[in-house]
Amino acid sequence: MTVDSVEPAAPKTNQHYDQDPRVFELYLDRTRKYSAGIYRTDEDTLDQAQQNKLHYVADRLGIREGGRLLDIGCGWGSLILFMAAEYGATTTGISPAPNQHAYIAEQAAAKGLTGQVDTRVGQIEDLELEPRSYDAITMLGSIVHMPDLDAVYRKAWAALKRGGRMYVSESCYRNNAKRAEFAERENSVFVRDSIFGWGDMRPLSDLVRGAEDAGFSVVAVDDLTEDYWRTIEDWLANVERNAARLDEIEPGLSEQLTRYLKTANAGWGYTTKHYSLTLAKSR
Repeated sequence: MTVDSVEPAAPKTNQHYDQDPRVFELYLDRTRKYSAGIYRTDEDTLDQAQQNKLHYVADRLGIREGGRLLDIGCGWGSLILFMAAEYGATTTGISPAPNQHAYIAEQAAAKGLTGQVDTRVGQIEDLELEPRSYDAITMLGSIVHMPDLDAVYRKAWAALKRGGRMYVSESCYRNNAKRAEFAERENSVFVRDSIFGWGDMRPLSDLVRGAEDAGFSVVAVDDLTEDYWRTIEDWLANVERNAARLDEIEPGLSEQLTRYLKTANAGWGYTTKHYSLTLAKSR
């Protein structure tokens, strides 16, 4: 496995994602996947839901053995490690958070995937990508942290091979009116600024427009709002169960995480939604 790095022009969201790795071990699933799962049954655990979601993404993308996949905002590597192990893909992850790259390298080595998995440290806006070099691109819960939506879509379109697919899942305000009404409220500002440093939950219409303007065709739009609500409920249960250990890492951390997660779950269906978009580069 190789790790290439560039110095980010202006760190935006490292403050949350580059925390002590133990934090994420204590409230996410065993793969540290930090986005919505998919719950097929009432009995599905958080771990099962996240495995369901990864298979769902692979199906949406049509991943095949030997295909090249780029994950923009790869987090702790759950998707790139999974696609390499389960589908034989060659995968690259991009993240501005240095702690995540060391963890992914360790996991890739332990799983015998060093030759199939590599990562690059930095912001997608600052990295050079070889044109028409990837069969699939993913962005799971990361485009919310990218100020220039159009530039990111254009860069992804240029990096995809003809016939390639792109999967984007993101939390969105229900519409521009809800965005204007709620974006500057106290709890919204707390999550955006105190937790993440920067973020903009654009409405779905903005995500679709940006994709179409970049040249993509929209293949599918799926509503995963209920799945994300249940995912966060499971995260909250983990925070409560591991509160003492979280507070040993940083005093008051469990309370901060609880406020953040409850704020997120309070808005689903009323002010916010969570969608996945499957996009295709047809030419």
